[in-house]
Amino acid sequence: MTIHRLSGFDASLLHLESEEQPMTGCALWELDTSTMPGGYSFEKFRDTMSGRLRAIPEFRMKLADSVLNLDTPVWVDDPDFDIDDHLHRVELPAPGTSRELSELLGRLHAERIDLSGPPWGMWVIEGLSGDDPRFSGSIAVMHRMHHILADGVVALAILSRLCSTEADAAPLEPIAGVGTVSDREIVLDGLRRFMRRPWYLIMVLRASVFGAIETLRRSGRGQTMAGLFSAPRAPFNGRLTPRRSVSFVQLDLNDVKTVKDKFGVTVNDVLLALVAGALRRFLLERAALPEVPLVAAIPVSVFEANRASRNQLSAMLSSLCTDIDDAVGRLKAIAAASSLAKDHVSAVGPTLGLDWTQFAPGILSLGWRLYSWSGLSERRPIYNLTLSNVPGPQEQFYLMGSAVRARYAFGPVFHGAGLNITVMSLNGRLDVGITSCSDLLPDPWDLADDLTLMLKELMDAGD
Repeated sequence: MTIHRLSGFDASLLHLESEEQPMTGCALWELDTSTMPGGYSFEKFRDTMSGRLRAIPEFRMKLADSVLNLDTPVWVDDPDFDIDDHLHRVELPAPGTSRELSELLGRLHAERIDLSGPPWGMWVIEGLSGDDPRFSGSIAVMHRMHHILADGVVALAILSRLCSTEADAAPLEPIAGVGTVSDREIVLDGLRRFMRRPWYLIMVLRASVFGAIETLRRSGRGQTMAGLFSAPRAPFNGRLTPRRSVSFVQLDLNDVKTVKDKFGVTVNDVLLALVAGALRRFLLERAALPEVPLVAAIPVSVFEANRASRNQLSAMLSSLCTDIDDAVGRLKAIAAASSLAKDHVSAVGPTLGLDWTQFAPGILSLGWRLYSWSGLSERRPIYNLTLSNVPGPQEQFYLMGSAVRARYAFGPVFHGAGLNITVMSLNGRLDVGITSCSDLLPDPWDLADDLTLMLKELMDAGD
């Protein structure tokens, strides 16, 4: 018998959730249905989707628990799984532009996912205008899943089975699910795991002491990443409300690589510089740019094949150097700060946070709730925003036979930091999704437009 439990970090994401802070990740697909064999219809989309779900056991499983369980909940197959509970059809209100689309996405992103069944949903969105320069696909598909199901790397692995490299792809071989377990098995296995925690604590404490010593050494040499609570307060920092706004923009990956090669930095450095420049411009126009540079929290994948966790993430804090006016100087300063942050995280142990939550799954949510309850989230940001870069496939692929022209990702936001920017590379393009708390940052479209302006500025710099 194999019991598939949530890891401590997976469970932490479950504990972090509240009405104001849903732990939801979303993706928006721009589809060209002209490639769909036999033409598009929702019924055909549904039937193809139903067939491919046989190879995606993750979308057929739900949580199970017991009041006597001393460990985390477990994954089991949902015996009542019905695709119609998860796949929906919706008509976009006229005139069907990117504005109406983003408003719908914001409402769906803000909803908490029902955890009584498989924690995901998909909306096929029809009625698009077709001539909006921001979004010209035949249809849009919004896919939503709870963060406990996947981080960015795991989500891409799941979605690779949902997609295909050919429009008329052969059916996939079915993959067995996780099975079921009884309450008695959940309780007994949970007791065994709970009794091993003191031994685990010894290992975590030893690693933590080493990490603290290493941080002190690096601090003496001025080689630490940006510190917690070193971020200034910006308009999008504060306590969250349940409302969400989204925007999106597509950039040319070749242009980003041209900037990378011109200045001898990495693609990630260029992305950080684009965001920094866009935020600087955005805040200057509103007379709200802090004198102290903004700080981004950057998730880092620390995937280990033998670690039973659907989320394997660390994070580094990096200065965005928004106090520097010159775009090239800002890019070079960001590259230096980012390199230092990577070295710091690597030196102190990138999996240390995962290990602590494995010992005490509630420790992260407890700290965040105290941070919000104390009012610090209104006054002292831990960091300013979350900024993710997720590499994707560099080839044309298809969703239910429709060519994918763009796939934007929208991550969760947290108390104190109501802005998330997620970049996904796809077939020579960079798809940027921006999520904000509507009551902190009501309209993030200007920020999306500023990213395009910043890329042009760096392309032209030095010529």
